[in-house]
Amino acid sequence: MTSGSATPRANVRQEKLDELKRAQVEALRRRRVVAGIWVVGLIAVAVLVTAALLSARPEQSAATRPAPDFTLPVSDGTSVTLSDLRGGPVILYFSEGAGCDTCLVQMAEIEKDPGFADAGITVLPIVMNSADQINSERERLGVTSPFLLDDGTVSEEYGALGTGMHAGLPGHGFVLIDADGVQRWQGDYPSMWLAPADLLDEALSRL
Repeated sequence: MTSGSATPRANVRQEKLDELKRAQVEALRRRRVVAGIWVVGLIAVAVLVTAALLSARPEQSAATRPAPDFTLPVSDGTSVTLSDLRGGPVILYFSEGAGCDTCLVQMAEIEKDPGFADAGITVLPIVMNSADQINSERERLGVTSPFLLDDGTVSEEYGALGTGMHAGLPGHGFVLIDADGVQRWQGDYPSMWLAPADLLDEALSRL
């Protein structure tokens, strides 16, 4: 026979058990919500990383054409006409120029590689800056080569405009022109870097 006090005690225990179960269910629900948020976050990060990697992938073209001729002023006060360099290969290096340290360091590293001179390749860096702007950056970053100064005409003619972070500026790209004045290769590098040894390999493989 059940005593009068046993029933209330049983009810209290049951209430505590029910409360514990509710707490466990709520904790499980919260863990699932947190796990779901983490999954969604990881997916979002993966999408962003994938998009960044895809947007940083180089784009190359081996289409050939007579290289458009041009004459441009140079930051050292001289001028350069492309057709005057016939008889040896030329690499045009388009970049954002002043304000982009990587762009100038790229040229500084190219200068250090003797393979370009050994192959008779002239590298012409082209920017849309004034002489004062680019010379200041050259001095700061130890770049020896003077830069050709474009008003956008040559960059546009070679398809270099808008290939980087700014629609109105060149991206980070190279154009290979052979000794006969024929464009052999073009490569755009949104990652803002191409190892000089790789650039030299690209050139030599097409000459």
